[in-house]
Amino acid sequence: MEAVLSRRSGLQGWRPLPHHLSKQEIWQRIRQEAKADADAEPTLASFLYSSILGHSSFEKSLNFILANKLASPTLYSTQLVKIIEDCFKEEPSIVEAALADMQACFDRDPACDKYTQCLLYFKGFQAIQCHRIAHHLWGKGRKMLAVALQSRISEAFHVDIHPAATFGRGILLDHATGVVVGETAVVGDNVSMLHHVTLGGSGTGKGIRHPTIGHGVLLGAGVSVLGNVTVGCGAKVGAGSVVVSDLPCHSVAVGVPARIVKQGSRSEPCQTMDQIEDFILDYVI
Repeated sequence: MEAVLSRRSGLQGWRPLPHHLSKQEIWQRIRQEAKADADAEPTLASFLYSSILGHSSFEKSLNFILANKLASPTLYSTQLVKIIEDCFKEEPSIVEAALADMQACFDRDPACDKYTQCLLYFKGFQAIQCHRIAHHLWGKGRKMLAVALQSRISEAFHVDIHPAATFGRGILLDHATGVVVGETAVVGDNVSMLHHVTLGGSGTGKGIRHPTIGHGVLLGAGVSVLGNVTVGCGAKVGAGSVVVSDLPCHSVAVGVPARIVKQGSRSEPCQTMDQIEDFILDYVI
């Protein structure tokens, strides 16, 4: 899938950039930030120690945070820690994707001043990492456990992603509330989407019913993409739009139904997060 998307658009998938930190560098930065925050705000010291400072690695800290977010009176955090640990061991790329998502958040969200903010407090980041666990379990045939985690993700974060849906790396769910992604949806690398985005299905058949979102796409707040349609790499869809047909790579679309208002742009809207530029301001819906 990545090779096809890259060939069609000229955009590559996730690649580390020169300013990106290594896994160990990110973990050291997170520990430094947590220590400084604990010193500045003693009320948070116990929370920061149990979540970050008491752990020896990024993945152990992430495991602890996700397990405690998903825990319920009948699904214990100790059970979830073991489940997540096993998933990380069986598929190390889950941790690599989490690091890419964290870097994407730090790069693209101007409200993200620290890596600890993303790890501890940004529910869009936490929700997509929990989905990666559920997706792994779904692929291993543990579908009922995957669905149970999907339900808890929805309750905890107000983000509802079917465990079969596929996500690339460098994903930013900004604010994230109300994001819904259906079973056969495919989301490429470096995609940014805001709150209340729906990647919804059409029909009752067993084939592909949901959208494919290419690398580097920006989906504005409240966008709905419905059915087996493709949003091409580098495309941008304006807030509140409804997409029901394919959009070419590097296009800009807005409206209900969405109409293309610009083509051929080589900018990466997922990076700029600009929801205003390129739209016709007097566009009549």
